[in-house]
Amino acid sequence: MHDVEITVGQLNELDDPGCREFSIGEGDWPFRGFVIRKDDEVFAYQNFCVHVGHPLNWSPNKFLTKDKAAIICASHGATYEIETGDCFAGPALGKALRKVDVSVRDGVVYVSGPNSM
Repeated sequence: MHDVEITVGQLNELDDPGCREFSIGEGDWPFRGFVIRKDDEVFAYQNFCVHVGHPLNWSPNKFLTKDKAAIICASHGATYEIETGDCFAGPALGKALRKVDVSVRDGVVYVSGPNSM
């Protein structure tokens, strides 16, 4: 398995704070993730709740609490820090989301990860 890099989009297209989903690979089981912009930083995680193993969101690109201060799982309310992915409330307390390599070059957001799971 090789790591691949994909373009998620322009940094200025993301709300602050805001999210965008991405997938790497093709077929029935691509690697799914999301990026979050907060101030001048971008964080990326696998779209996988560590509590029960399904995607965190029900609606496209919706990963944040109403006040946009944290990541939340739409199913059971596990709440994660944007900067670290650590769960600080809910059923996944003490666990963390899987980080994804992310970079911003010339105003473009890139992520890299496995081309298949």
